[in-house]
Amino acid sequence: MAQDRPTSPDAIRALRAEHSTLRARDFCETYGISEAELLAAETGRGVTRITADPDRLIPAVARLGEVMALTRNLSCVNERVGVYGNYKSGPHAAMILQPEIDLRIFPAHWVFGFAVEQVTESGVKRSLQIFDATGDAVHKIHLREASNHAEWDIVVAELATGDTSDALTVEPRKPAESPKFNADKLDILREEWAKMSDTHQFLRLTSKLRMNRLGAYRHVGAPFVEAVETTAVDAALQALAGSGTEIMLFVGNRGCIQIHGGAIESLRAMGPWQNVMDPRFNLHLRLDHIAEAYVVTKPTQRGDAVSLEAFDAEGSIILQIFGRRTEALDSRPAWEEILRALPRLRAPELV
Repeated sequence: MAQDRPTSPDAIRALRAEHSTLRARDFCETYGISEAELLAAETGRGVTRITADPDRLIPAVARLGEVMALTRNLSCVNERVGVYGNYKSGPHAAMILQPEIDLRIFPAHWVFGFAVEQVTESGVKRSLQIFDATGDAVHKIHLREASNHAEWDIVVAELATGDTSDALTVEPRKPAESPKFNADKLDILREEWAKMSDTHQFLRLTSKLRMNRLGAYRHVGAPFVEAVETTAVDAALQALAGSGTEIMLFVGNRGCIQIHGGAIESLRAMGPWQNVMDPRFNLHLRLDHIAEAYVVTKPTQRGDAVSLEAFDAEGSIILQIFGRRTEALDSRPAWEEILRALPRLRAPELV
């Protein structure tokens, strides 16, 4: 339950000073403000407003060298070390295609941008942070020791908007879309699903039939979708750790999807969190937020794409995991063997 919401930047700063040990996200949840409002209140105090336009931002970030890219939703955080580059612009969707930094960007949701310098006991921490219209984080870029810190001031000056206001107006959050299913179109869904040749055709298909992802998953049935226990996601991660099986792991929000491609080595559970703690890839997953999980098969020209997908209680997708195929290694058979071992649930009745 949120406490009394601070009503001005001065009030935000004063309250934050009283609770400086709270993590920023926990502070914001406790007092009913967005992360973007918290940062805006510090404008001129180590925080500079910058453009959120990815066409300007991403090429500049490439000059900072090796950094850590972070994309999250309410239940999962994907952190990947690498270099930005190979940026493909687009008005509705843009991409970064690099071996380590692999992003799908939806520019309409890149609304507020901040450059942040924070003095800590271990030194100055620098980051670029992007938020949507509600003030929720879309994507963050954290400099590391190996980053090109000499370029930081130049990049920030180039990206700065000149806005020195410490107040920010954000839009109310919209609730997650409820599962949508059209029983009259079930046969068409199954027929068209079987004809897919690319996974990207799925969302167009469900939209055409007035459904959405979760609605379709709940009802289409085998061989396309099988419900599994919510514990199956952790079981799959346990099976993957140290196995050498390479995956494509997608974590996203409305403005950005971040993809880890490769194996995972080490897991470390901490309370409700399961954590991948590899040198250049970290994943932080709230296992207790998983309300539904499915093994999903979609036909493609290169063979079936088989994924494990998790959803929260509101129906929002938490993460997707696919087997990875590269020129050197096809991990899909090993991944599918892991999936076959997961406990299935009985298909729910139509509602």
